[in-house]
Amino acid sequence: MAAVNADPEVMRWIRDGSVLDEQQTRRRVQAWESEWESEGFGLFAVEIRSTGELAGFTGLSVPNFLPEVLPAVEVGWRLGRAHWGQGLATEAAAATVRFGFQERGLERIVSIAQVGNEASERIMTKLGMQPVRETVNPSCDRRVRVFELASDQYAKAAR
Repeated sequence: MAAVNADPEVMRWIRDGSVLDEQQTRRRVQAWESEWESEGFGLFAVEIRSTGELAGFTGLSVPNFLPEVLPAVEVGWRLGRAHWGQGLATEAAAATVRFGFQERGLERIVSIAQVGNEASERIMTKLGMQPVRETVNPSCDRRVRVFELASDQYAKAAR
């Protein structure tokens, strides 16, 4: 994960675009793991089945960085550049959304992308999410677009 987080192209759309070193990544992974205990959900490693290689992560988290959307649970993903454009993020995020609605009984799931991150917005659209607002991430002063999917919308689409 440290290699993924150290890639400036991967991190371009994350917060202020800063890369993370190994120590920072280690702290983030520990925080992500503790979310499983406190929230009952968290991040999943995305691995390449044929090789066992770590591609990145997908999962659910509370978007505390954007208080105006709370209470909310966000689906997110981050993959190493070598794994872009293969449908992995869409497949993993779809499984995560299914987990959130079917296993955790969530009423709605949001996803947040910086304005201009068209690749992430395409994934959100494929997940059935709709844009609901545009605002500014107060932690980095970058414009973001919030997408949302309600459980009843998800259930209708799944039929």
